[in-house]
Amino acid sequence: MALSLATEVKYIPGVGPRLGELLAAHGVFTVEDLLYHLPFRYEDRSQLRPIQALLSGESGTVVAQVQTLKMTRTRRGMAMLAMTVGDGGGTLQCVWYNADYLKDKFESGQTVALFGKLEREYGRLQMRQPEFEILGEPEEGADEKAGVAHSLKLGRIVPVYEAMGALTSGRLRRLVYRALQDLPGEFPDALPAELRARFKLPERRAALIAVHFPENQTPIEELQEARTPAQIRLILEELFYLQAGLELKRRRVRRQAGPAMISKPAIRESLKRLLPFHPTQDQKSVLREIVLDMQSGRPMRRLLQGDVGSGKTIVALQAAVFAMENNYQVALMAPTQILAEQHYLSAKQRLAGYRVELVLGGAAKRKRATPLLPEPPQLVIGTQALLEGGFQFSRLGLVIVDEQHRFGVLQRFQLMHKGADPATHPAHVLVMTATPIPRTLALALYGDLDTSVIRQSPPGALDIVTRVLPGSRSDDVYEFVRRRCASGRQAYFVYPLVEESEALDLKPAQSMFEKLRTLYPYQVGLLHGKLTPVKKNATMAAFRAGKIQVLVATTVIEVGMDVPNATTMVIEHAERFGIAQLHQLRGRVGRPQPPGMRRASEQSCCILLHGPECGELAQRRLAAVAATRDGFELAEADLKLRGPGEFFGTQQSGAPMFTVAQPLRDQAWMEIARSEARAYLDRAGAAEVRVLVEQIQQRWQRRYGLVEVG
Repeated sequence: MALSLATEVKYIPGVGPRLGELLAAHGVFTVEDLLYHLPFRYEDRSQLRPIQALLSGESGTVVAQVQTLKMTRTRRGMAMLAMTVGDGGGTLQCVWYNADYLKDKFESGQTVALFGKLEREYGRLQMRQPEFEILGEPEEGADEKAGVAHSLKLGRIVPVYEAMGALTSGRLRRLVYRALQDLPGEFPDALPAELRARFKLPERRAALIAVHFPENQTPIEELQEARTPAQIRLILEELFYLQAGLELKRRRVRRQAGPAMISKPAIRESLKRLLPFHPTQDQKSVLREIVLDMQSGRPMRRLLQGDVGSGKTIVALQAAVFAMENNYQVALMAPTQILAEQHYLSAKQRLAGYRVELVLGGAAKRKRATPLLPEPPQLVIGTQALLEGGFQFSRLGLVIVDEQHRFGVLQRFQLMHKGADPATHPAHVLVMTATPIPRTLALALYGDLDTSVIRQSPPGALDIVTRVLPGSRSDDVYEFVRRRCASGRQAYFVYPLVEESEALDLKPAQSMFEKLRTLYPYQVGLLHGKLTPVKKNATMAAFRAGKIQVLVATTVIEVGMDVPNATTMVIEHAERFGIAQLHQLRGRVGRPQPPGMRRASEQSCCILLHGPECGELAQRRLAAVAATRDGFELAEADLKLRGPGEFFGTQQSGAPMFTVAQPLRDQAWMEIARSEARAYLDRAGAAEVRVLVEQIQQRWQRRYGLVEVG
């Protein structure tokens, strides 16, 4: 059958149902998917060299004649083939292990091309497991079609692919080649021609051929860094479609009517009364942006990034009051029960006079954590239980989603459409995160949202000194904490595990709780995710009230704990935590101090104790956290150390699954793609936009969910 880009990959000659299933398991369903499974590196095998010019430690390609062959077996029964080749100027030994498949493959006098890394073994130059080709014997599927040379693995720049189980790099190379051979002449190319011309980029088919099978004169450095015109074309293509889809979402929302709210002097006074301190300039600016959005008559779609301890929750509560004073309901969704309960307690304290309800969910059914109010609640705070069908709002005007990266995009979409008339008047949406997001990832994750940022710390916040120490200094640290508590302050101890593990040699929270109870003449508490909700609430309440001075915990305190009197944090086995987690945990100390609590020249302290097995990467993480408290700087460092694929859990965050682009490497192209997509949509006619939407739906919807998810 004739191939097309939409053909199922199993119909490519040489694939079949079994390999088709293997490819599908790796996200390759169609011929087009296969062509976008790009090489992750390249090897320059184009330069043939005489054997006598080869050096140990380098890789090289030679053409020589087979001189001797010897098949033996190791003591464990493994077949080993040793072959000597010569080119008249020198000899080279080649060795293959597990070599049964090479039995009768070679014979004396054959001319072979070989590529591999050179090593010197007992004074002789040797290649282990070299790639080879018997000259005069055509490689399967290789000919002059599709603009590539005869050999796919020697005498050229060779693409290297990530293997997929039984599908090795070489086999994938042949499948890609066969697909390019059998596809018809030109591919559909919806990337605007003027964009290709402005950046001097090739058409789609030519770009794919050049990326998979580059010409020998292509600079290898540019290939490795993904900076050839063909690679840039595919990068810009992916980012352009992403940004065009996000911009289409943004514009569709702008065409909708949203809850139109008004500002009155009495409402403004209500907002001011919420603040326990004079607001920072950042807080005032962000609240102004939010209020203007909610007055506009269009649905607000805004991302609020606030560094740890910057006071973003107060701004969110002010937005809630603004909506409630306009007779709308507000929903606040948090990712964990503890954080939802913290928000509820804070709201009950600050929003006296408003009807606030807490909704928590179990695996089987939703439950209300507060008695059913005689009138509909004005502010409903909860976990994902808010999404369940049984809970409906009569007049939902504002949705606040905290720690958005822990939810999927679809969950945000579901919640904002739970109002009385979501089709015509969807609720305003304020997405919050205390995990600062590097700009390039923000453009990919939240490019359809307007962005507000709070960087300044509120008045009264204490400086935080961060120290990295080996676990051998733990006794000194315990004594330091004793002195801090003797002065009337409180402290946290954080551990990565609740209980002992046979597989991991780590201090667990449970046993350290018992130890610290014997060390300190203070009340010591224990908090972790396995406790019952009643026990958790009681422990947190006792710590907030100062009845517990030392709290031993796991990462359940990562967000939501606000105890100004707690000024010391010790994180044991800190090498087990990521940068974002360490920064969030550290943010539990240094909280704004109420009048009369702040003491002259006092500082908060965070001590990162690491174990003896702290590797180089973990040391770099700890050093980064100790070097700065700026969450945005740490986010950039985290992205560089971990890469975009791990920065957020992709399934939870709804993050795009890039196949070509890399946000960190391609920051400049992300910005270009955004501006180009907006400019194109500004000038494109209705027919052109329809074509673009069809392309996004056909080719990108599965990966990005760009058009239909709000």
